[in-house]
Amino acid sequence: MAITKTAPQDGADSGQADSGQADPGRADPVQADPGQAERGDAGNGDAGNGDAEPAATAPDGGRQEEARHLNSPLLLTLLLLTAVMFQDPIRGALAAPVMQSWMTVFVAVMVQALPFLVLGVLLSAAIAVFVPPSFFARALPKHPALAVPVAGAAGAVLPGCECASVPVAGALVRRGVTPAAALAFLLSAPAINPIVLTATAVAFPGNPEMVLARFVAGLLVACSMGWLWHRLGRTDWLRPPARASYEGQSKGAAFWGSVRHDVTHAGGFLVIGAMAAATLKAVVPADWLGVAAGHPVLSVLFLAALAVLLSICSEADAFVAASLTQFSLTARLTFLVVGPMIDLKLFAMQVGTFGRAFALRFAPATFALAVVVSALIGTVLL
Repeated sequence: MAITKTAPQDGADSGQADSGQADPGRADPVQADPGQAERGDAGNGDAGNGDAEPAATAPDGGRQEEARHLNSPLLLTLLLLTAVMFQDPIRGALAAPVMQSWMTVFVAVMVQALPFLVLGVLLSAAIAVFVPPSFFARALPKHPALAVPVAGAAGAVLPGCECASVPVAGALVRRGVTPAAALAFLLSAPAINPIVLTATAVAFPGNPEMVLARFVAGLLVACSMGWLWHRLGRTDWLRPPARASYEGQSKGAAFWGSVRHDVTHAGGFLVIGAMAAATLKAVVPADWLGVAAGHPVLSVLFLAALAVLLSICSEADAFVAASLTQFSLTARLTFLVVGPMIDLKLFAMQVGTFGRAFALRFAPATFALAVVVSALIGTVLL
């Protein structure tokens, strides 16, 4: 009895299956049993089964991955083709006096800064890889107020400019040095190192007191900013970038990995700062210099602002200051003190290294203090 009833149903089902109609009252045997579906698909490899989708997805993923790899070369190729197609208009634009001035300043800033950026990156990597954290605990006083002048004086014996001091200061903070001492070193190293003081003596042969004034003003500003940060600074304002972990690698591999990281990170911000400095330099009228030089207070403020905008490397700024003969020695001292401590490229690198919250507070305070201290020291010594 049961057999006679089951046979018509199977036949009906098979008829419905043959006619392409689905039975809502029954589940498809293939769909109801996942294991059977997997065994059947594995056995027959039917292209119409659901397993065909993963097989089709893999090539699509491969093509997407390949497209991602081809993006950069493709964009570079398109950029080069565009430059070739429009070479005559581009050549005409670059021949304009404004563009020539822009290119001159940009290339000069980059050529001056890159060697010292590389030096700073190498020092930063050496500190991060080869110097144990316990060294700084022994070398610096434990009390931050005493560590600040020691770190500031250490900047007087390490050649380098502001491009080198930023990554080194970042490495010091990551190694556990109190931020107040690291920031004092950041400001003093480019301002009073032996190369800078020697260049100042050569640029001002008739004014040897300029070397002493620059040393005293630079060290005083660096230590004052360190103490000010220790007193008013907050840890959430200072955000050093996370570093890649090189644990398990050799010292050499870790060193070059750190170098590559810092060059990529700091180099991009250096380019941005150099471009901004070149743009501002190209549009500032030259006759403004004569107007500003006639007023004692305005001349100090003008050269302080000019030092920020020009972003000249501290190893070369003394020769630029010496050429500004229409300004007083005090105003030119302000130019020499402000420039190595805060300029466009240095501000951009501080943003990239320590974070925007830090740079927006530290840079204006450094600028104001450097202007006041250099004006006072210039009045006394010059």
